[in-house]
Amino acid sequence: MTTVDSRWQVEWVAALDALELDVVAAEALLTDEHRLRDLPMADPWSPPDGLGPLPLDLRPRADTILTRQLSAALALARGLATTRRHATVAERLETGGGGAPRPAYLDCAL
Repeated sequence: MTTVDSRWQVEWVAALDALELDVVAAEALLTDEHRLRDLPMADPWSPPDGLGPLPLDLRPRADTILTRQLSAALALARGLATTRRHATVAERLETGGGGAPRPAYLDCAL
């Protein structure tokens, strides 16, 4: 192997190492370990011990909070579904799946 070939090989190895590190970081974002480290699991809420039943005059506020919680959960679920759809479309665009093969090169010299 010549010096040029050797340097070319080393540069490609370094480029692929950097690319692989990006993939490792992206994969880590998908793991529970990353999620739990950055956003620990929330403890389910329960009223403090000894409070007794909710006073009737606070029921409207509690109902409003419950409605907001349900609305937020629905918005999060819709957001996740939308993100999945966008990811599917982006993957098809990147891989050329779902249609005719894309050209590998575009000749603009015409």
